[in-house]
Amino acid sequence: MLRAEIIAIGSELLTPHRTDTNSLWLTERLNSVGIEVQLKTVVGDDEAILEESLRDALKRSDVIISTGGLGPTEDDITRKVFARVTGRQLKLDYEVLAGIRERFASRGYQMTPNNERQALILVGGKVLANPNGTAPGIKIDQEGKLIVLLPGPPRENQPMFDDYVMPDLERMSRGVRMASRVLKVTGLGESALDDMIAPIYKEYTNPSTTVLFTDSEIEIHLTGSADTAARAEEIVDELTDKLEEKLGYYLYSTTGESLEEVVGHRLRLKQFTIATAESCTGGLVAERITRVPGSSDYFVGSVVSYTNEVKSRLLDVPEEMIELHGAVSGEVAEAMARGVKMRTGATIGVSVTGTAGPGGGTDAVPVGTVYVGLSDDVVTSNRRLVLPGDRHLVRWRASTAALEMVRRRYLL
Repeated sequence: MLRAEIIAIGSELLTPHRTDTNSLWLTERLNSVGIEVQLKTVVGDDEAILEESLRDALKRSDVIISTGGLGPTEDDITRKVFARVTGRQLKLDYEVLAGIRERFASRGYQMTPNNERQALILVGGKVLANPNGTAPGIKIDQEGKLIVLLPGPPRENQPMFDDYVMPDLERMSRGVRMASRVLKVTGLGESALDDMIAPIYKEYTNPSTTVLFTDSEIEIHLTGSADTAARAEEIVDELTDKLEEKLGYYLYSTTGESLEEVVGHRLRLKQFTIATAESCTGGLVAERITRVPGSSDYFVGSVVSYTNEVKSRLLDVPEEMIELHGAVSGEVAEAMARGVKMRTGATIGVSVTGTAGPGGGTDAVPVGTVYVGLSDDVVTSNRRLVLPGDRHLVRWRASTAALEMVRRRYLL
């Protein structure tokens, strides 16, 4: 199997304000033609470090793809470093330069002299046209290894990659194809999950299995390879079916769908509507539900009842109930769910009340204590959880617990 690596170039990618999304997209495209990405590197605008990264990449990888650093400014160092490492000169391409000038003129701007840098092409390299920007890409065959220099903006590099690079990769991969699947699980810890499924997935070297823990759920990533895309899918399907049978209701998606998408699909299928009453989550459950396009088919509305007064006034939670049991209790969670159901006319009312922290906890109700309530025409119930983590994690995990309670209630 061919090995690839991606070098993302730009000091802005090393700050907390910018994320390298190019590598994720490129990895998916490379994997689709059976090329494994073994390393991703983010390098700032430092010539020495970029040169070291490129020299190392050429020792171990068959395909090297860089993104960024092809602009007109002094800190755009990609061309000259790649020229130095590959032993090639940079030559001004007058056809490319004319295209850049024309692009500026068509928009009513005059090109500044520093933009000429973008027309410098490595000798022997192939120019990759960029109809969406000024910086062309460059493709090089370096002693049988493919080097590709792409501009940074996704709207420029993605069509360029598909048009000019994917055909080469398909030929280089010699017919190897890959298929991937993301299975999503909630309600289990990572160790408990692995104890359940390790005896199954360890029997397989193809597909490979990776278990990842996120804020409130676990993802199982399966990757299979074969000589055709259809056979790769069959290989992944076989293991997926075995894991699905073992995990039962803990598994909520075999196609990478989010929990809110799965819940929305179930509600639409049953022609149910839902409303939320939220305290410690502050509307997060409603926000997640309404992320899904078309959620107006089943989502009615929400009451963020952060104070006891609002719980009583808008959701008809008796004041004496709050005084007797406390706002963070199963009784109040059920009353909130009933109240929002009645007030909105929804089929289902779901509620969350809890202590997200960092303060406010007691010995009886420690930080992280959450009650989720659910009310429909048949039953009203609640579930108590003590969730670990900081305020963000407690709120997120509480919202997941609320969505999961709805999903479990209407599995069939």
